[in-house]
Amino acid sequence: MSGAAGPGAPGGTARAPLPCAARAAAALQLGGGADPARPGVAVIDLRFPRGGAADLQEIVFRNFYTAFLSVRVQRASAEGPRKWVTCLRDYRLMPSPHTEEGSQDYFSLFRHQMLCDVDQVTAVRFILRQPSPVWLHFTIEELQIYPPSQKSPQKDFPSWLSQLTPPEQPANLHGELPDPEKVSTEVQQMWVLTEVIRARQAAARIGRFDVDGCYDINLLSYT
Repeated sequence: MSGAAGPGAPGGTARAPLPCAARAAAALQLGGGADPARPGVAVIDLRFPRGGAADLQEIVFRNFYTAFLSVRVQRASAEGPRKWVTCLRDYRLMPSPHTEEGSQDYFSLFRHQMLCDVDQVTAVRFILRQPSPVWLHFTIEELQIYPPSQKSPQKDFPSWLSQLTPPEQPANLHGELPDPEKVSTEVQQMWVLTEVIRARQAAARIGRFDVDGCYDINLLSYT
């Protein structure tokens, strides 16, 4: 799954999804007749256990013939009653509602794509639309929600950098840093080797006309 929320296969992320309960998709119907009309809209509500709240980072799901998806969230608030806010509006899952393309792809939606804050969310509502009469049943499946990563910033640096202390409290870093004397010795050996190779190359250039310590006058040229 790409960062742009494009279709793809599950990423196999090591993070654990948030525990949540999603209701089956409920199709909206229009009354007024013997047979209620189906406007091609369905709703899935998702809540967290015991009325808890969670911060959202990524929403992963597999499409099943849903053409457009909107997402609304309900956030915890100490100022008054909770309100529903739209954070994703009419996101296209199928390039054409009348064809198979995209109908069963995997998708990822990330928090940077949302139109509102998705921290301290108590409920999520998915509004599915399928305007084509070709598909009588549509939904989204394998729905999972992931929290923000708890990665420690120290993992991005060598371990000895995270253990540095202020100058007034010097630390013993010899267990992590290379031995200065060993490094100096190795550098000196490399320098000696370089000088030996350079001397041999110079001798080869100077003595290419030398035969047993003498020069053949016919091989020398004058200007």
